Amino acid sequence: MTALPTVVSPQVASAAVTSGPDAPGPVTLVPVTSTRVRPLVDAAWLAARLGDPTLVVLDVTVDLPRPLHDGDHQSRSGRPGWADTRIPTAQHLDLLDDFAEPGASYHFAHPSAARAQSVLEGLGVDDASTVVLYDSADGFWSARAWWSLRGLGLHALVLDGGLTAWLGDDRAVETADADADADADADADADADGGAGDSDAISGAPSDASEIDATIAAPTDLGPRGTLTLVEDPSVWASRDDVIDIVAGARSAALVCALGADQFTGEATTRYSRRGHIPTSINLPARDLAQPAGRLLDAPELGRVVGQALPDEDDREIVVYCGGGISASYAALGLVSAGRSRVRVYDGSLEEWSADADLPLVLGDGTPAAAAGTLRPLGESRPLG
Repeated sequence: MTALPTVVSPQVASAAVTSGPDAPGPVTLVPVTSTRVRPLVDAAWLAARLGDPTLVVLDVTVDLPRPLHDGDHQSRSGRPGWADTRIPTAQHLDLLDDFAEPGASYHFAHPSAARAQSVLEGLGVDDASTVVLYDSADGFWSARAWWSLRGLGLHALVLDGGLTAWLGDDRAVETADADADADADADADADADGGAGDSDAISGAPSDASEIDATIAAPTDLGPRGTLTLVEDPSVWASRDDVIDIVAGARSAALVCALGADQFTGEATTRYSRRGHIPTSINLPARDLAQPAGRLLDAPELGRVVGQALPDEDDREIVVYCGGGISASYAALGLVSAGRSRVRVYDGSLEEWSADADLPLVLGDGTPAAAAGTLRPLGESRPLG
C-alpha cells in the first residue's frame, strides 16, 4: 500500500487485475486514473489467501432498515451478525460509531485520518496489509468503507457479492457457537494440563489443523505489526458548499442522485427532513449498477448504464449524493470501475442538505419539497428491537 491517493499498491494491483486463485505475484504499480481497474475480488481469490499474514478481512455491515415514516432514522451496528456468522479471520469494522467522525451533524461522517488510524491499527492494519471488505447485505456498506479508505490513501478491495457470495460457494465460516465451543474447550484443557484448546473455531472444520484445506485455514498469528500511514485526500469528498455552487451554476460538475427513482421524485418515505432531490441533479440509482446477487454489473453492461446516464464525452467532475452517503459510495465504486476518475461523494448528502430549510429540494414534477417534520437529534434515532 502506498500513501499516494491515486496509486494502487503492489498487493492491490495484482489483486484488482485478477480474479482466480492462481493469480500472479505483485506487479508494477497501476495508476487508478489510467485504467479501468475494478477494485473487486471474488470468493475463490479470497479463500486462496486466508492464510496470508498480510491479509486483513473486515466485515463492515450496518443494519439500516427502511423508515416507517418520514424522519424515522434507525440504525444498528452489524457486529452481532458478524459474531454469529463470518468469513474465517474476519474482524468487524464499525462504520456506525467507531469509524465515523464524532460530533458531526449527520450519521456516518467519514473519520479523520487520526481517528481512522487508531481504529485500523487496532484491527491489525498496517502499510503492508491487503485489506478486503465485505458485508452481509448488498455490497453498499463495503463500498462505503472502500470509499472512506480511498479518501485516506488506503486502497482496499471489495469482495464482490459479499458474504452471500461466500456462502453460495459453501465455504466454511466462523460462528458464534464455534467461538463458544472454542472458549469452553480451551478452558477445559487449560484446567487439565495447561495446554491450548483443540478447536479451530471454523464451523464444520476438523480439529486437526493438518486436515484443514489451505483455502479455509484458521487465522494466522500475524505477529508484530508495522505502522499505518494515512494521507487524507479531500478530492474524494464534496461539501455542502460545493453542491451549492453546482446548483447555482458557479461550479461545472454533474450532480448525481444515487437513490431509487421513487426517492428521487419524493414518492417514497424518507429518513430525513424533506423528500425529493437537489435541483439540477440527475438520477442514477446505485442499484442499477448491481446485479440481483449483489455483485457489480459486468464491465460491458456497467459501461452501458453509466454511459447512458453520463455520456463518455462529458468529462466533467461527478458529484454523487444519496440519503446518507452509502448508496452514493456504491455509485462511486461503479463509476470508478467504469473508468470515471473525477468522482466525489457528498458526504452529508440529503441528511445534511434537507435539514437546512434554506436549501432547495424539488419533487419529480419540479415543485418544492415540503418539510417532512422535525428529525430527532443525532443519536436519538428510534432504537431497533
